[in-house]
Amino acid sequence: MTGQPTLNRRAVVQTLLRERGDLVVVAGLGATAWDVASVGDHPLDFPLWGAMGGAAMLGLGLALAQPARTVLVLTGDGEMLMGLGSLATIAAQRPRNLRVVVMDNQVYGETGRQPTHTALGTDLAAVALACGFPTARTLWEADGLEPLRTAVHQSDDLLFAVVKVAVTDEPMTLPPRDGAYLKHRLRGALLGPTALE
Repeated sequence: MTGQPTLNRRAVVQTLLRERGDLVVVAGLGATAWDVASVGDHPLDFPLWGAMGGAAMLGLGLALAQPARTVLVLTGDGEMLMGLGSLATIAAQRPRNLRVVVMDNQVYGETGRQPTHTALGTDLAAVALACGFPTARTLWEADGLEPLRTAVHQSDDLLFAVVKVAVTDEPMTLPPRDGAYLKHRLRGALLGPTALE
């Protein structure tokens, strides 16, 4: 299917993070971080405030370091395009506990809504499959969200998904901005309070 995405990004994130348990979430910079924060601030959230293109690799590092935990990277199409090479590295490592979900509105939302390459034909799910991901899908319709949520929480292998979301002006819900605080909070949530001593 092609055309203009219609899914609401906030509703998508609310669905994916419902009953999240101990899911570790890396949120790409900009709108994706605000989407995650809109569901509620959580000690297992790590929003990126910079390092465009780095969300998937940060998720890979966490997944390798914490193999007993499920790690979800929620990022945008612009950031995923900037870090496209990370898909090959992730597939080569194939951490079974990593999920990468791209919220694709087909524009660079932070710099003026210029079209991204996904608006011009680049298929990120096909790229992920070509890199070696065992599972990759593109969702255009809401009926695919619940199966994706189940896969994020219950799959026993690496997966990649693109969710086509509409360009909207959602209220800015900002997560904490202090990088040291976010790092220590996540470390404490993962390893316990003694990790901070």
